[in-house]
Amino acid sequence: MANSPQAIKRARQAEKHRQLNTSQRSNMRTHVKRVIAAIKSGDRDAATEAYKAAVPVIDSAAGKGLIHANKAARHKRRLNQHIRAL
Repeated sequence: MANSPQAIKRARQAEKHRQLNTSQRSNMRTHVKRVIAAIKSGDRDAATEAYKAAVPVIDSAAGKGLIHANKAARHKRRLNQHIRAL
């Protein structure tokens, strides 16, 4: 348990940051799943629109340090490959 005022504040900040990170990570995963669902349905236009909506969310997560930049690039590349294959 935090004993000093500084440790109490850091614990409070850490909890706030954890909740924000969880929310943003969940939002990113939701966008990726929407693209995957559109790809599985075989609808190229819907998949393209979902991909265009997902890219800024993925880039934002990478920019905030939520995921590594290479992981963001890997997600975008793989999704784009699947869309092109449709």
